[in-house]
Amino acid sequence: MQEYQNFNLIEQITRNDGSKYFELGNIFLNGRAELAVERGFIQEVRILELNIPRSTAVKTYEKYINENYEFPDVNFDHWEEWDKPAGKIQTAFQEILRANHIN
Repeated sequence: MQEYQNFNLIEQITRNDGSKYFELGNIFLNGRAELAVERGFIQEVRILELNIPRSTAVKTYEKYINENYEFPDVNFDHWEEWDKPAGKIQTAFQEILRANHIN
């Protein structure tokens, strides 16, 4: 069983086609994203905001991701972009971006 991941930063990820998206994570997940860049799965990752507040929206999104996705081990062979389904999860994610003056 994987360890529960608490999110405390916001990243901007650049896909290989040049398009960009925002994601929540932590230092562990940022390290995996940096490794994904080195392996050519994504083009770039930048931390935009550190130590974001642990709001209800962050906890909602974090719980959804922890329950629905496996976090990559060091031998991962692709980059998985997390879906943000319409409704409660997408609303929480947009609220996090707004609260942190991103978007």
